[in-house]
Amino acid sequence: MPFIPNRLNILKYQAKYEKAIAGKDDEKVEKELFHWFSENKHLDRKTFIKLCLWKSKRPKKQYEDKINSEERIKEIVSIALNSDDEFIKINTLRLLKGVSWPVASVILHFAEPKKYMIMDFRAIWSLGWKQPKSYDFDFWQKYTSEVNEIAKKNKVTLRQLDKALWFYSKENQK
Repeated sequence: MPFIPNRLNILKYQAKYEKAIAGKDDEKVEKELFHWFSENKHLDRKTFIKLCLWKSKRPKKQYEDKINSEERIKEIVSIALNSDDEFIKINTLRLLKGVSWPVASVILHFAEPKKYMIMDFRAIWSLGWKQPKSYDFDFWQKYTSEVNEIAKKNKVTLRQLDKALWFYSKENQK
C-alpha cells in the first residue's frame, strides 16, 4: 500500500526516521553535509566520498578511484551547482565515477535542499510508483516536480518528505 502523502503522515514518519537515526553516524554526516554546502558550491574529495558513502556504501571503490581526483571532483561539482540547466546539473555529476542518479540527487539535495529531494528506490516505492528499469532525465524531472508539489501542498520541507517516504518504505516494503 503506497504512502498517503498528507501532512500528518509525513510528520509521523519523519519523526520515526529521526528517532531511528538519532545519535548515529547518518545523523552526524547529514548535519556535516548541510553545513558544508552552506559554505561551499563544490565538494572536496574527502567530503565527496563521505557524501557518496552516506548514500550507498557498495560502490566505495568507484568513489575512491583515482579518476575522482580532488581537482576533477571540485570542477565537476562546481559546474553542476552553478548551472541553471537542469539537464547539465544532474548529468554533469554523473561524470564522476560511481555517481548514479540517486547519488547525484544527494549532491543536489544537500546543495539546494529547497529545490531537490533525494531520489531513492524507497521513496519511489512509497509514492506508489513503478521502479523504472533505469533512470533517465524525464523520470528525474517528473520525480522532482511531483515531490516538490507534495511538499508544497503539505507545507513540509523536501527533507521532511524524504525522511517520511524513506522510513515508510523501511517499515512496509517487503
